[in-house]
Amino acid sequence: MSSTTPQTDSTTPKPKYNLRNPLPLSAAQEAEVKQLYYKRVRSLCAPEIKAFAECAVNRTITATWVCREQRLAMNACMVAHAKPEEEDRAREEWFATHEERRKAKEEELAKVEKRREEVIRMMREDQARQAAAAAEKK
Repeated sequence: MSSTTPQTDSTTPKPKYNLRNPLPLSAAQEAEVKQLYYKRVRSLCAPEIKAFAECAVNRTITATWVCREQRLAMNACMVAHAKPEEEDRAREEWFATHEERRKAKEEELAKVEKRREEVIRMMREDQARQAAAAAEKK
């Protein structure tokens, strides 16, 4: 079986997208993928980051030397997890949540449009009221 033949095994989920050469993403979409990637790496190294942050409290330049052990542990963890595979997982997560983000954006735009129409209606009613009040004064 060649590596290009799709697997029919029901236990192995078939990816929807080729993560190495995905659909072309805009710069903003790539930035979202990178944010997910960095968030995932930081979550994997949370204990090391926390230890360094606790050590560095109330220190400025001296944190580099005083907290050297924690800094090296944190950096080693991040380097160990900052791999292309993790970026692929972040890209996969981005594609998996793309549809719900799109729906949420559409719902938000619909709410904004509804509110805009309501404001326009209220402004027209106010203008009509002001015109009626001006006509009564004459």
